[in-house]
Parts: sequence; C-alpha cells; structure tokens
Amino acid sequence: MKQFIVDAFTDKVFAGNQAAICVLDDWLSDEMMLNIAGENNFSETAFTVKEGDDYRLRWFTPETEMDLCGHATLATAYVIFEHYDLNIATITFKTLSGDLIVKNKGDLYEMNFPAYKFKHVEVTDAMEEALGIRFANDFGF
Repeated sequence: MKQFIVDAFTDKVFAGNQAAICVLDDWLSDEMMLNIAGENNFSETAFTVKEGDDYRLRWFTPETEMDLCGHATLATAYVIFEHYDLNIATITFKTLSGDLIVKNKGDLYEMNFPAYKFKHVEVTDAMEEALGIRFANDFGF
C-alpha cells in the first residue's frame, strides 16, 4: 500500500481540503481501513483498487465509511493521474454512490456528481425552534 496526503482545491501546501489517499493492490478489511482512517485523523481517507480499466473507491472517516466525498475523489484522481495512469484522460470510480467520472483537463479536473431526487420533508416545530425562524411554504409542495 502507498499513501499520499493531498491538499484538494488549492495549489498551496497546508491549504485547501486535506485527504489521505491509499492506493492498494487488494482490499484490506473494513476494520483495517477504519483503523488507518482513525490514525490519519483527516475528515476522509480514500482507499482505491484498480479493477480492470476502472477504480473502485471507498471513503472512511475516523468513525465510519462514507457514501460520497468529493474532495477525496478529486484527490484520488490527482494521485492516479500524476503517479499511476499517466496517459489516461478519464477515470471512472466505482463507488457506493454509483460511477463517478473525473476528466483530466490539464491544470483542472472535471467531475460529475450523482443527482439526487428531491423529496418533501415536513418542517416540524422542533426544526423551526432549533433554527430560530418560521418557514413559509412557498415551494409548491
């Protein structure tokens, strides 16, 4: 296993949004990945394994596995584009949130995000009390 520390969303050291990126040949146990994430103590540690032409990608906080993490996905793409698959222009990550596609656009990366369907949620008195405001239902729900 190789591990990289990447500052996403910046071109300066010690800025941006940090993530640890672990590039594996084979999957570790969930317990081991959780322990590594806890030891790193970043908001997310990403673990990736190449599977065919694509990469499987998983994200762990020090406490749990996450369904989606944008900055750690972009950081993982950076590691792959710069240190592993130097001649590819697109990476497909297989994740719990579906396929995430990152395109290398020179100095920038472009990534799709999964679209979620909106669903109506009733605003309760407790929610309004916690926020300190009263909501008007102007959304046509």
